[in-house]
Amino acid sequence: MKFLLITLITHTADPVTGIQASTRDRLRAVVDNAVLAEELGFDGFGVGERHERPFISSSPPVVLSHIAARTSRIRLFTAVTTLSLLDPVRAYEDYATLDNLADGRLELIIGKGNGSAQRELFHVTPKDQWARNAEGYELFRRLWREDRVTWSGRFRPPLVDAEVWPKPVQRPIRVWHGSATSRDSVELAAKWGDPLFSANVTNPIEPYADLIAHYRERWAHYGHKPADAIVGAGTAGYYAAKTSQEALETYRPIFEARLNLSLRLGVEPVFESLEDFVARSSALVGSPEQIVDKVGRYHERFGHQVLHISADGEGLTGAQHRATLELFQAEIAPVLSKTIPDPHWLG
Repeated sequence: MKFLLITLITHTADPVTGIQASTRDRLRAVVDNAVLAEELGFDGFGVGERHERPFISSSPPVVLSHIAARTSRIRLFTAVTTLSLLDPVRAYEDYATLDNLADGRLELIIGKGNGSAQRELFHVTPKDQWARNAEGYELFRRLWREDRVTWSGRFRPPLVDAEVWPKPVQRPIRVWHGSATSRDSVELAAKWGDPLFSANVTNPIEPYADLIAHYRERWAHYGHKPADAIVGAGTAGYYAAKTSQEALETYRPIFEARLNLSLRLGVEPVFESLEDFVARSSALVGSPEQIVDKVGRYHERFGHQVLHISADGEGLTGAQHRATLELFQAEIAPVLSKTIPDPHWLG
């Protein structure tokens, strides 16, 4: 199994201290966390893309380029690249440039994106966003594979024998499809023979397990070998300590602050207590042994070979954040790596 740290770069007050960092400090913390991830031996670091409050992740190619300059080994992920909002030609140019700067360490997770504010910003409607995502990906993948492209579609001007520069290091690049609740992303991944990354963060396991099962069914429908289907999955939260009591005590104020924020925003909570959150969500909060057991139970349903946890230490001191990531690499990752195989192309 491979392990990623991912951030959406939320820009809010710390859930425990109430202090909000400046934009500059928040972005620098993201880069520092990526450097820490490489130091501790994580396999990848991902940066999301959102174009609305409370996120400041509107330009992942810029952030990932800075991370590329500060690291040398760790693979760099987008999480997700919102192709429904972007011109695929411009997106290709940005990411082909980044792939060169990162010496071929780039991986893309694409998706339509979430949020009404960012749809309005780019004049995309709920009715056409899935069509935009599918069309944009068709052009994007051709640009990555072909020297000259002739193409026409609904949402951007046509191309006639077009050259687009620069050429990337990876031809083609690996593209994952991010899926939260919709079968549209699953269908696109299965159609093109691409890996799937399940968000797995908001609800109990059932809807995500159903989507992954549907992906495997459609994968076979399109004639791909079942063994070649690769799945990644996220987690709703992470904090490991030597004992479950210590983990729950440290994480409780973080959970309660987030719960109170949801209530103030009028969002009905899915999990109303920390105990319910730990029991029924994908959150990994507890001792190393408990976390290994929980990932194993999820693997029985998902068959996933890549796992992401949050890169952010919101609600934790710097020392606590580093210590819990060190504990993951020392006592959790080695056990999971022995029992769950790596993706065949990430060994």
